[in-house]
Amino acid sequence: MARGRRRNTSDNVLFKSAEWVGWALGGLEREIAETKERLVVLNEQAAKLRTRLGVAARRGVAAAVAASSAEPRPRRRRPMSAEGRKRISEMMKKRWLEAKKKNKNRL
Repeated sequence: MARGRRRNTSDNVLFKSAEWVGWALGGLEREIAETKERLVVLNEQAAKLRTRLGVAARRGVAAAVAASSAEPRPRRRRPMSAEGRKRISEMMKKRWLEAKKKNKNRL
């Protein structure tokens, strides 16, 4: 019978590392959830303090508090029409031509 430490097989090592990663991810997710809960409590406390000071009576403060606790919305962009692209292209060509004329001796 062989003496000494038992060698890890590659399957055993992979299982242990995956297990550690799972534990780490679980801990991070728990921390994120706790931080979000603390943020909600802090926002509520700030709103109470603002109302005590009379600052909340001003327009926009309550909306700012509500917006800070809400998820940010992704920015939407409208597609540019072919006519708009052409107009911008012509304007830029004109600007470059004028800039080239001004700096004639530098080219």
